[in-house]
Amino acid sequence: MVLAETLRLADQRGLDAVSMRAVADRLGVTPMALYRHVGDKRALLDGLVERLLVELPPPDPGLPWAERLGAMATALRAVARRHPTVFPLLLRRPAATEAALRVREALYDTLRDAGLAELEVRRGERMLSTFMIGFAASESGGRFTVTGEQLDEDLAWLGEHLVGAIATHTGHLAARPGDGDPPRETILPTGD
Repeated sequence: MVLAETLRLADQRGLDAVSMRAVADRLGVTPMALYRHVGDKRALLDGLVERLLVELPPPDPGLPWAERLGAMATALRAVARRHPTVFPLLLRRPAATEAALRVREALYDTLRDAGLAELEVRRGERMLSTFMIGFAASESGGRFTVTGEQLDEDLAWLGEHLVGAIATHTGHLAARPGDGDPPRETILPTGD
């Protein structure tokens, strides 16, 4: 309830409006009562990160790795569109809560299934998530002047290249098209 109300406050008035006092006022309690439930403002912000990340449905582990990455990218863009004023928080705060870390672990598992060596999994997650969070924040914040269809095409183009790069790097050459092979899967699919 506390985090849900904090998210509503941030959606309506922006992240700068989020304070222990403002959330307590919305809940009809004293700030001291709120401190017993959340700890401090940092914990409140960590909770917002969690709320955003748990909106991402876990990818079906039975799907091929590229399709799972695509599903995560699509879901992330949808979260950014639902919470455009709060979403940039994902660029400023790490996943710190247990639930938020589970979401990150799903991406780790997908990258492992793609064939990345264990030492490369965290690097791959940092690069992919930073790009996708930045892209989704830019899209939902109105940074781009092109249409949604063009952005979908741009992501599909990049997805094809990323799948190819990962496949080449990990030796999963079957994921790359050759003569007579079906088209390569894409990491970053077109819209939802």
